[in-house]
Amino acid sequence: MPAVLGLNFHHDTSACLIVDGRIYAAEEERWSGIKHNRTTRKGILTVPTNALDWCLQAANITVDDIDHVWTPAMRSTPRSGSWASPEQTELAGMLPVALGKRLKLISHHTAHVLSGYLLSGEERAAGLVIDAGGSALGADVAEGRERITGYTLTPDRIDRIHQVTPAVTPGPTGPERTHPSLGHFYRNLAQRVIPPGNEAEGSMMALAAFGDPDHYYKELRDLIHLGDDGHVHIAAPWGSYDSDTPLRLDGGMRTARSAHAQSLDARADLAAAAQRVFAEAVVHVARHLRHLTAARTLVFSGGCALNSHLNGTLAEQSGFENLFVAPAPHDAGTAVGAALYAWNYVLGQPLLPTPEDADWGPLPGTLPDGVLAGGYRSITGLGDRLIPTVAALLADHHIVGWAQGGMEFGPRALGHRSILAHPGKEATKTRLNTLKQRADFRPLAPLTLAEEANAWFLGQADPFMNRVVRVRNCKSSRIPAVVHHDGTARLQTVSRDHSGVRPLLEEFHQLTGVPVLLNTSLNFKGTPILRTAKQAVDAAVELGLDALAVGDRLILAPHIQESTVLPANSGTDRT
Repeated sequence: MPAVLGLNFHHDTSACLIVDGRIYAAEEERWSGIKHNRTTRKGILTVPTNALDWCLQAANITVDDIDHVWTPAMRSTPRSGSWASPEQTELAGMLPVALGKRLKLISHHTAHVLSGYLLSGEERAAGLVIDAGGSALGADVAEGRERITGYTLTPDRIDRIHQVTPAVTPGPTGPERTHPSLGHFYRNLAQRVIPPGNEAEGSMMALAAFGDPDHYYKELRDLIHLGDDGHVHIAAPWGSYDSDTPLRLDGGMRTARSAHAQSLDARADLAAAAQRVFAEAVVHVARHLRHLTAARTLVFSGGCALNSHLNGTLAEQSGFENLFVAPAPHDAGTAVGAALYAWNYVLGQPLLPTPEDADWGPLPGTLPDGVLAGGYRSITGLGDRLIPTVAALLADHHIVGWAQGGMEFGPRALGHRSILAHPGKEATKTRLNTLKQRADFRPLAPLTLAEEANAWFLGQADPFMNRVVRVRNCKSSRIPAVVHHDGTARLQTVSRDHSGVRPLLEEFHQLTGVPVLLNTSLNFKGTPILRTAKQAVDAAVELGLDALAVGDRLILAPHIQESTVLPANSGTDRT
């Protein structure tokens, strides 16, 4: 029974174990409670101890049973095959001996792209990775890092065919490097748009829908030069992390510290221009890859692939027939890519089937007995009546937590650790944004039965909520809580193979005629998606949800009368 392990030691710390063709994967943040599992100092490495322990226990193996261990490099220069480096030695020393002696390094961007390609079901594809920065590239390319990388991918070859490298330009004190990081470019602008205390990039993407992209387009477009052969040059310092340099607009200075002082309209206009310029640069590179490869499918990964609006644009304008965004395109997904590399390219095992779900993590477990806080009650013994009961609550516009099945891997709730609601009232979105302390301009996402998607939405969605589509005009009035200001929605399709929310969605569809539910993550502001049954109940009480279904239990808020949702003499137990 072959077993391979992928690990990510950096932010979004994670582990992925593949045993006998099955994926077990989890992110360390779900145990630490620190979003992205970020450490207090840059460069500190962390072993995903809890995530790794869970993977081993779930697969019922030990460290001695693992054949190969791979991890993405950050400080080492990628080369063909494996190589020894101080980074490898350091990482190996942090692991149990049985794992450390098997540890090998793969380039950060290669791990990213394989986390998509090897799950895409495609025989041949082009690959594109764009993020803030990956593995070191070495002195021969101006001591830069991976920022924008293109690939040709086949089952037996990984060919790096495009690498955007730093430019060296004259400066006042000598030659200066300017970095081509579109990830840093977007983040730098986001910090000048979104005040501290909010997730800058995601909030700016949402706010862009309210702005006029023409207002600041020229000023931002002048910061990026799109050259021949897919080249991207970003004026210093905007292609490197920079939270201090003022951005000169309208005769004033925009800084991260002054974002709160700008009007919402002005910030929306800057957000809209940033989104447009960013998307134009990515499409420019993608079109060059299309010219180089003539592939039909583009696989997109890296932190920038979390920008769902970009992905919708890329699907329409890149020139590729198909776009496959990695299920987990952020850095946690590099553990998946590293494990898949070992599984397919090192061991020569067959490709895994394309997933329709990412329920690769732990079950919520059982809820301890005892009185619940806040007057909430626990009902057991519903059996097959749990799903119809929850569907009826949703049909009556109650907000319901849902903790069922294996935990999602990745940054988005996909129907396993979710808060669900009827999308038919705009007020529901307002209530949920208030409960979760989100800005009013931020949208909430829909999930829909896969076979009904085309009747309600325009565009190609996916099971991982990785791109926006347009809501059909004839349907938008029926689901206003999930329609963004520009008429788009970040859609998740739910196939018949989905192990979490599919039966509930089918029941809701039968009750209401609407095959769509509002779906947001079960967590608090600034915290990771919650993992356990107890955490889910605590969140339901603190957030003030109307109900929570966790495992076989239904938790009801004090204001929900049992007689309205449960038949008399139903044989259930109440506590």
